[in-house]
Amino acid sequence: MKTRENGKNGNTGSDGNHVKASAEEQHCSQNSQNSQASKVSPVSQSLLPPRGDYRTLLSYQKAVVIYEITFRFCRRFLSRGDRTIDQMVQAARSGKQNIIEGSKAATTSKETEIKLTNVARASLEELLEDYRDYLNARDLLTWDKNSRQAQYVRNLGRNTPLSFEIFREFTETRPAEVLANIAICLIHQANFLLDQQLKGLEKCFLKDGGLRERMTHARLLAREQHRKNQERK
Repeated sequence: MKTRENGKNGNTGSDGNHVKASAEEQHCSQNSQNSQASKVSPVSQSLLPPRGDYRTLLSYQKAVVIYEITFRFCRRFLSRGDRTIDQMVQAARSGKQNIIEGSKAATTSKETEIKLTNVARASLEELLEDYRDYLNARDLLTWDKNSRQAQYVRNLGRNTPLSFEIFREFTETRPAEVLANIAICLIHQANFLLDQQLKGLEKCFLKDGGLRERMTHARLLAREQHRKNQERK
């Protein structure tokens, strides 16, 4: 009998706290870099804070693996000319690319970073539904989140840095049902990370504001510094 998905299959499960902590640590690391840099030049650094390398983000690493799996899944199991191929590959690519673009845009616009990160999250959700549709339409099994298979994939997903090479053999040898479920597990994990990332970005925005606010703050600091320098003369 087919196991229906409850909306959380393949999620982080028992290691959810571990993944959440890792996501939060990445944000703390980036904030720490900003704080250390601001000691050198408080005016300029508060205006254009440095950014961490997006390639170190767990969400990005998972998104890369999801794209690689999806590209191969479509090539192996969908007929040439099927419009679903373009839709799935583009959704997977959008999930990956918007994480990159959002990270790079963060230097000048926290709002843009939040927006693009949310686009990445939405793209992966769309891809998730495509995999679900594939399984449901063909009466194939969807793994329960507590199944042995789902737990195995979650354990593989703990590898850091995460690489597609861990999953390459599966894409070449496993049937469509297995590969689709592997992708579903990884998408759930990536979506969980992106949700945590968005929460962290929102907190940073509420605390530090956007570029205009930083520009105003930088101008005030510069004026204050200029006034103090004039008083010393």
